[in-house]
Amino acid sequence: MKSTQRNTYFITGISTEVGKTIAAAIVTEALEADYWKPIQSGDLDKSDTHKVQKLVSNTTSVFHKNSYALQTPISPHASAAIDGIQIDLQKTVVPKTANHLVIEGAGGLLVPLNDTDTILDLIQPDYKVIVVSRHYLGSINHTLLTVNLLKEKGFEVAILFSGKEHPTTESIIKKMTKAPVLGRIDEEPYFDENVIKEYAVKFADKL
Repeated sequence: MKSTQRNTYFITGISTEVGKTIAAAIVTEALEADYWKPIQSGDLDKSDTHKVQKLVSNTTSVFHKNSYALQTPISPHASAAIDGIQIDLQKTVVPKTANHLVIEGAGGLLVPLNDTDTILDLIQPDYKVIVVSRHYLGSINHTLLTVNLLKEKGFEVAILFSGKEHPTTESIIKKMTKAPVLGRIDEEPYFDENVIKEYAVKFADKL
């Protein structure tokens, strides 16, 4: 996926809690890119933007404001309804920047934003998509569904594994998707600026 051009990278996952935010921090650090999470549901004082900002140590990255900051940590369509609003894709305006941009989604591709749109509708044709896959019972199916849908839509897709190594799972995913693999984010005791920087160096040449 490496390019000298300024690119937009969309980080999505095969489900929730698979490591998207850590992956986004690593890619942001590796490229010294800007970061943007269009829609945040819940944990507004400890949002994903706050987390990434704390983990990124370069001084180039800019952290852009959410288009929607919703109060309740549930699916965006439902969280928006509780707040008495409806998510409008026309109001999720991509930040203007001359830098690389890392965009972090919410949950998986088909998480609903309203009655008709999903996270998938936030991904523009020229975006490079990174799918974060973490092993659990059902993760092969979820990974294949995610990657195959993205490929059917014509997106350039790469996989980033997260968590403990599971060779049989990773092997069949590689064989069946034929998507490039950036590597794995291991099950670390903790993540801080130094750990993120180590991974950023490891992955930089593959982005």
